[in-house]
Amino acid sequence: MKLQTQIPIKKQAKNTIDYNSKLLLLGSCFSDNIGDKLNYFKFQTSINPLGIHFHPRAIETLITNAINEKKYTSEDLIFQNERWHCFDAHSNLSSSIKNDILNNLNTTILSTKKQLKEASHIIITLGTSWVYRFIELDSIVANCHKIPQKKFLKELLTINEITESLDAIYALIKTINKDINIIFTVSPIRHLKDGFIENTQSKSHLIAAIHSVIKDNKNAHYFPSYEIMMDELRDYRFYAEDMIHPNKTAINYIWEKFIDSWFTENSKQIMKEVDVIQKGMLHKPFNENSTQHRLFLENLEKKKSNLIAQFPSITF
Repeated sequence: MKLQTQIPIKKQAKNTIDYNSKLLLLGSCFSDNIGDKLNYFKFQTSINPLGIHFHPRAIETLITNAINEKKYTSEDLIFQNERWHCFDAHSNLSSSIKNDILNNLNTTILSTKKQLKEASHIIITLGTSWVYRFIELDSIVANCHKIPQKKFLKELLTINEITESLDAIYALIKTINKDINIIFTVSPIRHLKDGFIENTQSKSHLIAAIHSVIKDNKNAHYFPSYEIMMDELRDYRFYAEDMIHPNKTAINYIWEKFIDSWFTENSKQIMKEVDVIQKGMLHKPFNENSTQHRLFLENLEKKKSNLIAQFPSITF
């Protein structure tokens, strides 16, 4: 008897992920969740250089600015609540010192271009089709920085607008990295502050646009994070206390599906070795001075050395 509907996950036959892959993750906070997993297993990973970006226009702006090596100036900043902010970046980059945020923005833009040029895979997680337009500048922002809502217009991007944005993202990246694999996914987190019906409309626009783009473009793929959460993990026991975000069990489940789809068999074996070392490093002995613990540490260091010899990019 089957007690759960299973979403068929396509096993990638080529361009898979291994420990020589270089991964760049952009998008919603689900990118951070998957990025944390990749970091734990010591893959070569970069995550959201300018912070979380929820909608495709924000990601398009980031990639455009990175490729064009945009130079941020004071005109790109806004002062709010005694801190300097940039509408292109998350508030994590905001600062009370103007030069600090400008230096961070410009350094990050240059490093992001380098990451785009060198990446073997870019994973783009889209969270919403809803965007906010800053009325004073008539421009769509990545983050509102708690500026009063009356200064913004809330808009829903159409399927055509999202498709155009994703097409632009694909074309821009391919100009500097023609062999890159682009994996699109939709965040399983429901944006219920927009409304239940509005969230469904928003997600459907994203999904329709993504499939329009991957249909006609080489090395563009879709991974069904949202569908797995909505169908296979439809029970509320897979949600955090807010009943909106996936909990640790759900994240692990989707992560395992992603591994099965994209990772090589050899990389899965290396991941097991990394996991043993990571857990060993967290081990707390009963007696730090015992012979048994000394031998344990020596064995752990030997495992680290053997792994680093195979993959110099790995650091513990």
